[in-house]
Amino acid sequence: MRYEKATLGGGCFWCLEAIYRRVKGVVKVVPGYAGGHVPNPTYEMVKTGTTGHAEVVQITYDPSVISYGELLKIFWHVHDPTTPNRQGNDVGPQYRSIILYHDEEQRRIAEESKRKHEALGIWPGKFVTEIVPLGEFYEAEEYHHNYFERHPENPYCQFVIAPKVEKFLKKFQVKVRVLP
Repeated sequence: MRYEKATLGGGCFWCLEAIYRRVKGVVKVVPGYAGGHVPNPTYEMVKTGTTGHAEVVQITYDPSVISYGELLKIFWHVHDPTTPNRQGNDVGPQYRSIILYHDEEQRRIAEESKRKHEALGIWPGKFVTEIVPLGEFYEAEEYHHNYFERHPENPYCQFVIAPKVEKFLKKFQVKVRVLP
């Protein structure tokens, strides 16, 4: 079995991780940092907005179950790709909408998917999502992993992540897997 990877940023990595962990065909979701100029960044560094890195998730998936294009379809619906450097109350370049492609085929699919979903009008306005090659991916600190499931009492989890997950579950029922 051959797995592939996708690296996406759409605001806080806790939100994207919580959603993609529920997708059939997704084997693993790792929060991290990418797209910047500072080697080996930490959360404390990235949250200042000065490293150039975005909070991202790196998704390992089984392409025989879900395609890269299907992962992107979910991406366009679960964050606002029209707001530069912002998702809700999370503001700064570390929260920008970004697709970091792993090869030229992913770049081609990402650009086509962006054009298609922007034309569909699923969000009012022009998509500002960056589509750039993945340089280095830096895994986030352990305490960020599986944050939503480990901290359900956290107000951010209750008022920001939970509604996004609920919206996702309603819209993409056929792609959802049951978590252990």
